[in-house]
Amino acid sequence: MTPADYDFLRRLLKERSGLDLSADKQYLVESRLAPLTRRAGLAGIPELVVKMKGGAEALIKDVVEAMTTNETFFFRDKVPFDHLSGTVLPALLSARASRRHLRIWSAASSTGQEPYSIAMCLKEKAVELAGWRIEIVATDLSQQVLEKSKAGIYSQFEVQRGLPIQLLVKHFKQIGELWQINPDIRSMVQYRQLNLLQDFSHLGRFDVVFCRNVLIYFDQETKVSIFERIAKMMEPDGMLMLGAAETVVGMTDAFRPYPERRGLYQPNPARGARPGFGAMQPQLRVVAAR
Repeated sequence: MTPADYDFLRRLLKERSGLDLSADKQYLVESRLAPLTRRAGLAGIPELVVKMKGGAEALIKDVVEAMTTNETFFFRDKVPFDHLSGTVLPALLSARASRRHLRIWSAASSTGQEPYSIAMCLKEKAVELAGWRIEIVATDLSQQVLEKSKAGIYSQFEVQRGLPIQLLVKHFKQIGELWQINPDIRSMVQYRQLNLLQDFSHLGRFDVVFCRNVLIYFDQETKVSIFERIAKMMEPDGMLMLGAAETVVGMTDAFRPYPERRGLYQPNPARGARPGFGAMQPQLRVVAAR
């Protein structure tokens, strides 16, 4: 791959997906795209670039999908799901007692392990949530990974990564060497294709947003824009979950850290709350995220 080919791919990926590759990531592009060129019957990445420059939209889509399919696993990093079960759900169960409705968004949901982990957490609180309407919306740029997510079929390796054995036995059925998550869990998640660079206000308002380990690949301006737009879609007492290495501190004042809960944030009331929700807003002191 020539430097000119790499520059073209960097520009295209940033424009189409927000992925901001540094100059030293050529090896990553080559490793991700080599299988794609072989499947397409092309001699290599230079020929792939020529086809893309000629307007081969299907190839462009395949390249974006190949470069934006990121690693995931069940209950990844564990802490966010502890926050969900121990902090977020108890607070929202109290605040939403009158309307008995929760909406949760898993952004950049990849092959489904995150939204299904969320669904299993909610299933463990079936008694408290009896009679509630729960919506889990999972979105991703890649149609390919969304199809895998909908099927809910995982290899032995995939279910061994982060999934407690008791939940595997409880919520999965073994099919040969594979495992399929049970229909009651699959039915809790709605999957939609979505590019975070584009308008996503049509998704509606959310009580909880998981947006983990995706914005780290974007430049600062894009991150700020996405945070600002997510904040507008959240209830004033809603909760935003970020990845372990992510923060909004020093980037935007649309959110503030939740006290003593690393990676957990709430919309900043100083930015203005919608009328009628003030009573739901807990009094929180602002401290640094841990």
